[in-house]
Amino acid sequence: MVAGEIILLVYWAGLGVIALIGFGMVGAGVGLAIRDGSLAGLLLGAPVLIGGLLAMVALTLLWRATCEFYIAIFRISEDLRSLRRNDESAAAARAATVPPRAPITPPTSPAPPSSSSLNSL
Repeated sequence: MVAGEIILLVYWAGLGVIALIGFGMVGAGVGLAIRDGSLAGLLLGAPVLIGGLLAMVALTLLWRATCEFYIAIFRISEDLRSLRRNDESAAAARAATVPPRAPITPPTSPAPPSSSSLNSL
């Protein structure tokens, strides 16, 4: 399944981007706390740090779910293609083994009695 390998590469590339975004947010939180150097800077930096970590976890889960969805779609497509191929080969095998039927002719009705045969009675 080539699509699965491509999705795996896309998954890891997206995970790398998410890690860069998360580390940027963590760096922003730490930088905010260090730059101010007071308790107010620490109180402002802590929520940014925690928010960055939570955003990184949420984005990772969302990205994983998206990639798993695409893998499931491609597997369903492969299964349907396989079922269609099996159905076509089974139909071809049935057509090759079943002899053609002779045409059915409707039964002929007997000729109506003639008037001479009725007079002879």
